[in-house]
Amino acid sequence: MLRRVEAGAAVVVCSTCRLSAGQREDGAGRRGGALLAQALRSIQASDSSYAAVEVQEMPCLFACQRHCTVHLRAPGKVGYVLGDFTPDEEAARAILDYAIRHAASDEGVVRYADWPQGVKGHFIVRTPPEGFVCT
Repeated sequence: MLRRVEAGAAVVVCSTCRLSAGQREDGAGRRGGALLAQALRSIQASDSSYAAVEVQEMPCLFACQRHCTVHLRAPGKVGYVLGDFTPDEEAARAILDYAIRHAASDEGVVRYADWPQGVKGHFIVRTPPEGFVCT
């Protein structure tokens, strides 16, 4: 069930997420999570400044009441689950912009003033790094 991936800064995309709150797939049968992963990789391929963040996919993050969810993580840092994105390049760029700031931070905390507009209102949960709790 588990597949080893490189440790490091990553955006883990729920590849089986719904397209939207009311729609499971697009007209071609593609899930929103798969489309979001594709958009993230497209943006990443077009801009080398995003190379420090790995885009990884996994089926189901168990956030099924939401759609197009991602988990931002990096070793020793607070992680975040975000959702309710439109699976397009605008959302992908905002996610990657936040992920770069998250990876560059000391503990995974990015000042609100530095959040890209496209991630505001999308946070679902924060997760403490292994061996820590937040104060």
